[in-house]
Amino acid sequence: MTKPLIVKQDGAVKVLSINDDPINRMSLEFMDELEREVEDIASDKDVRAVVITAEGDRNFSVGMDLKQLPEGIERMGSAEAVFEQRYRVIRNIETMGKPWVATLFGYCLGGGLEIPLGCHFRLAAEEGAQIGLPELDLGAVPAWGGSARLTKCVGESYAIDMILRSKKISGPEAYRIGLLQEVWPLEELKAQAIKLAHELAAQPAGAVRGMLNVIVDGQDKDLEMLIEAEKEAVSANRGSADSREGMRAFLEKRKPVFNQG
Repeated sequence: MTKPLIVKQDGAVKVLSINDDPINRMSLEFMDELEREVEDIASDKDVRAVVITAEGDRNFSVGMDLKQLPEGIERMGSAEAVFEQRYRVIRNIETMGKPWVATLFGYCLGGGLEIPLGCHFRLAAEEGAQIGLPELDLGAVPAWGGSARLTKCVGESYAIDMILRSKKISGPEAYRIGLLQEVWPLEELKAQAIKLAHELAAQPAGAVRGMLNVIVDGQDKDLEMLIEAEKEAVSANRGSADSREGMRAFLEKRKPVFNQG
């Protein structure tokens, strides 16, 4: 069986790579592996920075493998438990006190943006990136904390525009609105992310941890309130006629027809 997550150690930097080329879905197995790896990294003093990327050069990730949702509900007991794991993993990335660097290229959609939003640095390709939270096109809403973190990152106006219009924006546009720290040619992107991670790993670990705690914790209360509001939106939307139509249309490979009653 193919490993869903490839892990490499590069000195004080750990490189995690989604292994489902070309679309790099975030499967149930991937999330289980990522959760275990996040726990290991948090307790490993030899790891001082992390890069999360994906195999190939076509897409970072199209997000959750929607066809696995029924399996996830059966395995974990409820849809809430499936999404709660994702909230938990991203929150642990965000708060562990070690810098995470994400690479965005090709499709970075749904969870393919929500995990990078939990990282501290986001680098994207100059060409070809399509970055967004297009869940409304499926009759759904962002369900991993994405609406809260995107709003905090780029502000209410850009977040509303991206989410309500299911927009997919380019690397340069994402940089313009403050979603990214850097943009690079695709062929240089992964190397530059690893280079940045080594630069961060060379900084004093205690000071880095302290500053991340100050900066992240300084926004905790508002973030937690926003995430709770998102969870309420997910619960209210689940099982609605539009939600069912969105999933049917996705599986039938057609454009959904919403608001039919």
